[in-house]
Amino acid sequence: MFARKFVLMVAVILTSAALVLAQSQTPEVKHVPIRPSNPTSGQEMFKSYCAVCHGEDAKGNGPAATAMKVPPTDLATLAQKNGGKYPALHVSSVIRGEANLPAHGNKDMPVWGPLFMRLSQGHEAEVQQRIANLNQYIESIQVK
Repeated sequence: MFARKFVLMVAVILTSAALVLAQSQTPEVKHVPIRPSNPTSGQEMFKSYCAVCHGEDAKGNGPAATAMKVPPTDLATLAQKNGGKYPALHVSSVIRGEANLPAHGNKDMPVWGPLFMRLSQGHEAEVQQRIANLNQYIESIQVK
């Protein structure tokens, strides 16, 4: 009888400890070096740079989304949330890191402008091409 109570007590303590440990381990965004991608393909850049947080379908459900303090934006509904008009200038300023967004306060989202500048070895025209093509791709996936 004593042994059974002892085993039950140890099981309860171990289960409680496991639950506390699981709750204390919060997901973390792992920052990795940027990889080169084709500057002419907005879709390729989206998959390489954006999908990890925003998801392949751009709905904010990428594999890193659960580690974010603020959930990633559903990029497929930007036009819908803006009266049916895609906010291209705003999206460009977000990509460049010029927009002031609460989600970017903790810098979970990389500021792509300087990263694109490094990839493009300082060629501003290629940076502009990257941003324009990425922006066009995001516009093309807007829900109707």
